[in-house]
Amino acid sequence: MRILHISKYYFPYLGGVESICKYLVERMPKHITSVVCFNNQRENAVDEINGHRIYRIATFVNIARQALSLSYKNGLRWAILTEKPDVIQFHWANPFPAILLRLVMPKDVKLVLHWHMDIIRQWYLYWVVRPWEKWIIKRADCIVVTSPQYRDGSKPLQKVKEKIRIVPNAIDEKLFELRIGDKERIQEIRALYNGKPIVFFMGRHTKYKGLPHLIEAEQYMKSDCVIVIGGKGPLTKRLKALAKKRNSARIHFVGRLSEDDLRCYLYAASVFAFPSVTKNEAFGVALAEAMYCYTPAVTFTIEGSGVNWVNLNGITGIEVSQKGNLNQVYAEALDKLVRDTSLQKEYSKAAHKRVAENFLIGHMVDAMEKVYQEL
Repeated sequence: MRILHISKYYFPYLGGVESICKYLVERMPKHITSVVCFNNQRENAVDEINGHRIYRIATFVNIARQALSLSYKNGLRWAILTEKPDVIQFHWANPFPAILLRLVMPKDVKLVLHWHMDIIRQWYLYWVVRPWEKWIIKRADCIVVTSPQYRDGSKPLQKVKEKIRIVPNAIDEKLFELRIGDKERIQEIRALYNGKPIVFFMGRHTKYKGLPHLIEAEQYMKSDCVIVIGGKGPLTKRLKALAKKRNSARIHFVGRLSEDDLRCYLYAASVFAFPSVTKNEAFGVALAEAMYCYTPAVTFTIEGSGVNWVNLNGITGIEVSQKGNLNQVYAEALDKLVRDTSLQKEYSKAAHKRVAENFLIGHMVDAMEKVYQEL
């Protein structure tokens, strides 16, 4: 089959949706796959990555995290005429291209709507997007969601459940398998923090990641451990100021990490802190990566999110209800896993097994192949 993906951006741009799109493009060799996406520059370009044609359409401006382009309609039409797809796979949420797709979509081409997330952050513009969202849901021959929880919790999809298929997100396990020299590096990381248990976070520093809860939780933690926060983002300065205000010597910011260092930090950690609190966290790829590295996690209950499908409460980690003093209850859960090393070991094995059996690229590709064959 000839499959044309429509994604917001594509590699070498790094992002969760972009990584999933890349796996589906490159790991399904029995199909001919190509991509239409925005260019992060004001010019159109066509390039080839690992044998797949990528149509990058000039971005004119970004409004509310949505790229806009004056040449998108013509670029999309050109890609469709050139690639002659049997299937167009549209990665949502990316509403501007959906408006233009309606104008150029061939009637005989199947449409897979890959629903990564609801529109939540830009709710104030939702009234503009809603008609086009309704159209693409109705036009879709199949709708792919990343978890049963998102299927059941997404309001726009409630009337079309017969169209929905589950295709879980995935991690590239090759990036997280131990390599020569890793054991020594892991010991170096532990020595940096005087051998104390490490509570580790990695992710973008944005509001929905819930990092203030992790920093505020520190004051309630009774175990002798350190909190190591990786990644960067728009809230980094504010988070560092909050940690400084708390005057805590055991909160450490390490910034962005290389792939090798990330892997070693995950194996060095005793607990993975994943304090996301809203459905903006639709799945939790970083969570799955930590679990694959035998690091049990502490998450919050997020209604309608796949986070609590990835991390199973009382089996692979601990799930904390968003009731009462969130900082205190989160601290108690972290303390429990840090202190109870036998429980930590039990959860760590189950966490690795959970990901190894459900959330690797092979599982996602197999599930996607079933969708294509069904079409």
